[in-house]
Amino acid sequence: MMRMRIGISHSPFVFGRIAAMSTAKHGFSRSEMYKEKLGGSVDAYDRHVFLCYNNPLSWLPRVEASHPLPNSLTKAFKARQNHTPLKTKLTVCEAREEDGFSNADVLIFPDMIKYRGLEESKVDGFFDDVMVRGEIWSGGVPDRLIGSHIFVCAHGSRDVRCGVCGPALIHKFNHEIELRALNNHISVLACSHIGGHKYAGNIIIYSPTPDGNITGHWYGYVTPNDVPAFLDQHIANGQLIQKLWRGQMGPPVAKAKGSDDQKLVNGDVKKNHAESNNLSSNESVVDCCQGVNGVSSCTNST
Repeated sequence: MMRMRIGISHSPFVFGRIAAMSTAKHGFSRSEMYKEKLGGSVDAYDRHVFLCYNNPLSWLPRVEASHPLPNSLTKAFKARQNHTPLKTKLTVCEAREEDGFSNADVLIFPDMIKYRGLEESKVDGFFDDVMVRGEIWSGGVPDRLIGSHIFVCAHGSRDVRCGVCGPALIHKFNHEIELRALNNHISVLACSHIGGHKYAGNIIIYSPTPDGNITGHWYGYVTPNDVPAFLDQHIANGQLIQKLWRGQMGPPVAKAKGSDDQKLVNGDVKKNHAESNNLSSNESVVDCCQGVNGVSSCTNST
């Protein structure tokens, strides 16, 4: 019987010390936390496209330029920027089959749609149809996304702070969602670099308001202790967590007005998205019913 030899560098005690040191230097207790103003740290944009691609642990520091499919998508995106009517952000997020997000799926907000299995050879046609002309992609029928979607920057190979903070936040979100029995209403996905590593933990929440409009809000300096407030206040009741707020989808907003319980109204933003969403009334989109307080309850049907 072969006996395994364990050196001191592999002992649980040493691993624990290394993890503690990393958390202190790069985690939620690091010295730079809460040192900078967050409001207005997000550039104005109208649409956000996510490519579901593999696992965050496999992402290289420049995932959009280093992996085949993200690289093709990025090139097509840059080549058409001057012809795209809506200012668009492009981000990679994890693919998680068990939650309905497969490799090469494309998610689009505020349209709240998902295209399945984009192939590298069809990227150009996809961008011409959807991003430039604002039409349904000729190569596939979109599914309607339901509920609220939380994206957490966990791109550890790009910045250690996100690699430390991101997974801890995802774990806490999933735990709190489980406690509230909201697994079918809220998704949490790791995403690649979204800007502002110094603000880690960074999250983006795309969520419907009670009247059905889609808001996109960015938060920074988020810790696991803040997670219940995002579920119970932001998503369930439409209340802005102002002290952690970085900005929103739509026209630039220098500072959120009001207190922490500000309702997510976004007057001009909602009008803008309602007019620009060409896919919302198309019959080929999977239908969904809107629930109350930002939580949707739907049955998908083609």
